[in-house]
Amino acid sequence: MYKRILVPTDGSSLSEQAVATAIDLALLAGAELVSVTVAHIQPYGYFEGSMVLNQREIEASQEQVEQSAQRLVDAVRSAAIARGVRSAQAIVMKSNQVAEAIIATAKNQQCDLIVMASHGRRSLARLLMGSETLHVLTHSHIPVLVLR
Repeated sequence: MYKRILVPTDGSSLSEQAVATAIDLALLAGAELVSVTVAHIQPYGYFEGSMVLNQREIEASQEQVEQSAQRLVDAVRSAAIARGVRSAQAIVMKSNQVAEAIIATAKNQQCDLIVMASHGRRSLARLLMGSETLHVLTHSHIPVLVLR
């Protein structure tokens, strides 16, 4: 069935539901679980929409974002191992393109399923806010299980 399942998480309650489902599926299939979150890269220049910060503040801010992201995926890995998943990894990707980072991680880690949550936004809300899940769904060559 599935050997490696990727579950992206952002720490929201909706993504936590996807994490729980991915853990259950990994247990049923005897699969490995790969948890990923994307740490946004802070803009550094005026033309990138950044605030005026000195270099030390920029580095401290980026470090804080990365540490928070690492804690998030480490918690998923710990939960999976505690439930009995045979192997779990925690990966932090640094990018401003969330969907592309998720797809790249799935490919690089040789995952054969991506489990994601969707807010189920429609029409204007989806147009204005975009949808990382929709982007992954339409651009990934790896099957995607979308939970609403």
